Amino acid sequence: MIESQLKRRGIRDERVLVAMNATPREEFVPIDARVLAYQDAPVGIGYGQTISQPYMTALMAQCLELKGDEKVLEVGAGCGYAAAILGALAREVITVEIVPELVAKARDNLKRTGRDQNVRVIQGDGGHGYLPEAPYDGISVAAAAPEVPSALLEQLRDPGVLTLPVGSRDDQELRVIIKRDGRIHTRVATLCRFVPLRGGEGWN
Repeated sequence: MIESQLKRRGIRDERVLVAMNATPREEFVPIDARVLAYQDAPVGIGYGQTISQPYMTALMAQCLELKGDEKVLEVGAGCGYAAAILGALAREVITVEIVPELVAKARDNLKRTGRDQNVRVIQGDGGHGYLPEAPYDGISVAAAAPEVPSALLEQLRDPGVLTLPVGSRDDQELRVIIKRDGRIHTRVATLCRFVPLRGGEGWN
């Protein structure tokens, strides 16, 4: 996975590569899907949700440019895998999940793998962010939104980086939004296809 899926496609951040290599992806997918854990594709985790393909998880983490002392918000905990990666890269991670059953699964997966020390799973509508812990040095959104949620921009520290897929239900672009000196700069990292964001800022 590290050589063929990540390095070959331009993942160069050594800290991201180490985190991906040290995190047992098979522990975050359903037992009957563990044979698919390291394939170059998303894997269903139930409730209409997926664990993103390894490359996309690594790319989003790399785009945040984390050094180790940041507070990060993740929207869409899912099974907890991406939060585990972010937890290895940042000082503190708050991950918000709207599906109660997945909140429980993410907490269990993180605890079982020893990745719960600096990662907290919150049940709620992540499209609105999580104001009690704001501002955040980085925000990563693991579901597609029709527009950039204004609450996430407001809760992003200056300077800070927000990554999220934006577009239609079927096709999106992964945007990297940088807030610096009161200004917003945006670039597109890649085209992508994520499950739709649920809640007030997402797709009904």
